[in-house]
Amino acid sequence: MTNLNLNSHIALVPLIGPAYARRLDKLNICTVRDLLYHLPFRYDDFSLVSKIANLQEGETVTVQGKILEIKNEYTRGGFVLQKAKIEDGTGVLDVLWFNQRFLTRVVSAGNLISLSGKIGKKRRMESPQYEIGSSIHTGRLVPVYPETAGISSKWLRSRLWFLLQNLEISDYENIHRLSIKEALNQVHFPKNAESATLARRRLAFDELLISNLQAKIRKEQLNQKVVGNKFNNLNVKITFPFELTNAQKRVTEEIFADLQKNTPMNRLLQGDVGSGKTVVAALAMLAASLNGYQSVLMAPTEILAFQHFETLKNLGLNVGLVTGSQKKSLETDILVGTHALLNNKLNISRLGLVVIDEQHRFGVSQRSALADKGFNNPHVLTMTATPIPRTVALTLYGDLDISLLDEMPENRLPVKTWVVPPEKRAAAYDWIKTQKTQTFIICPFIEPSESLTTVKSAKEEFKKIKNIFPEYKVGLLHGKLKPKEKNLVLDDFKNKQIDILVATPVVEVGIDIPLATIMVIEGADRFGLANLHQLRGRVGRSHQQSYCLVFGDTPRVKSLETIPDGLKLAELDLKMRGPGQRFGTSQHGRWDLKIADFDDLELIEEANTQVQHVLKNPQKFPLLLEMLKVSTIIA
Repeated sequence: MTNLNLNSHIALVPLIGPAYARRLDKLNICTVRDLLYHLPFRYDDFSLVSKIANLQEGETVTVQGKILEIKNEYTRGGFVLQKAKIEDGTGVLDVLWFNQRFLTRVVSAGNLISLSGKIGKKRRMESPQYEIGSSIHTGRLVPVYPETAGISSKWLRSRLWFLLQNLEISDYENIHRLSIKEALNQVHFPKNAESATLARRRLAFDELLISNLQAKIRKEQLNQKVVGNKFNNLNVKITFPFELTNAQKRVTEEIFADLQKNTPMNRLLQGDVGSGKTVVAALAMLAASLNGYQSVLMAPTEILAFQHFETLKNLGLNVGLVTGSQKKSLETDILVGTHALLNNKLNISRLGLVVIDEQHRFGVSQRSALADKGFNNPHVLTMTATPIPRTVALTLYGDLDISLLDEMPENRLPVKTWVVPPEKRAAAYDWIKTQKTQTFIICPFIEPSESLTTVKSAKEEFKKIKNIFPEYKVGLLHGKLKPKEKNLVLDDFKNKQIDILVATPVVEVGIDIPLATIMVIEGADRFGLANLHQLRGRVGRSHQQSYCLVFGDTPRVKSLETIPDGLKLAELDLKMRGPGQRFGTSQHGRWDLKIADFDDLELIEEANTQVQHVLKNPQKFPLLLEMLKVSTIIA
């Protein structure tokens, strides 16, 4: 294994080869490092080793003994059963597998075998994990991994065991009491639950440390670049039908100051739902056109892109649209679009400013690809309405300067929010009828769920709402609709051809219907507080009083009634859920921490402190800084 290292292609690992490498690619595993950092999402506890005489029905145990016999037995239905008898000196255990014909070729009478599984009726074990010799799959906490076709957890365990036994894994400078090699050993094959937790925490610390260091290094490299499109003319005049807030004026000054520097701007604009981020971006894009440059605004969905296109067009700006389904006015000063903006055939020769909305939904490489279309290091302004606590922002966005819109426009009334108990549902519907206004009804799923029968789906709720509100026009919007269909539904809603819109969280961003004043959220327990706040932000976008009715009675959801501020809700959400409870969820962009959990504020703070120490004393950490050049731990 002397020629194998962490950056070796996975196909070079013994017993893997090109065929399995193609399967592993579906799990984003391309190198040895990727495989080692493909961590379990849970463990099966097979650590209880019991004698056959002591077995109890219903318990999950490991039994170790000798095979007395094993045979295939054919049923009338064409199935093949594998029946075995195991003896350990205290008794005999019947074991049964289903359609595992190969077993009779793999194990034979007389073999010593280890079996892990649940004891069923008549003290029989069905479909247990088994192994002969080593104790990788039985008799311990057994890791279970994300899988794909042709790649099972059992297969992954055997390859990981081989690598950990044979590969040299060197550590960088002694920053943590647990070495990387020991952490990898214990996260994959832990002695106990405590050692698995400590190992994962060590690797999470690494991820946060490296992510933050990479961001700081990127920022330093950016500061060394010379911008080719320094904006000299910032005499921007645009007539808005409203007065800018003090926060909008302050943030605009911060952005304009960046645009005049010799280095390219790389700034994050964070602002609550409805705080006016698009207005600030419009001013920056107008500044670009005054200086002879084009701007692009990239959004994660067609709905949001079209919304921005309409908003900027209504402000009188020269704007075009580029999405997967439509292109309008490409020769303009401002192009709004989706991922379609990354098309290599799209010529944006005078690009001087890149604006990215809901930026955490894009990866670093996508943002870089868009900026690379620009003329000699364009300015980059990213925006998000997702509330990010300061400690988290320091880690996730260490390469960005951060501006905060912490003020709402005048005459915006806070949305009155009520958590509605089940027994008051009918009364809530009656109240909605009295308001005679447009209403959103949000459901977590598109289709009904077989396992979560109490959670409402948009399609089923659409049918029910039409019966409950027969005199109202009801529409349906969800992610499976084609872009044109979505736009037609939204246009009808905007033009009051639809009174009640039943939808999935596809409306979380980019929907601006000022006349809609009621938001109903079903299955609120299935959303984070930040998501609920984003959904609530779809109403309250005019001077009229708006309301949010939330179905889901938990203390966490109840906090929506008294806290209108998104940042405070995000911080509360972290405290109430605690670290680790987002384990296994899929995120996007820089939120896509593979190991660490951005809820773990204590670990984030610890990593941030270490980052500062490394940056102040780089001579003490040559191995760490060298590793950053080749690290593929962070996506």
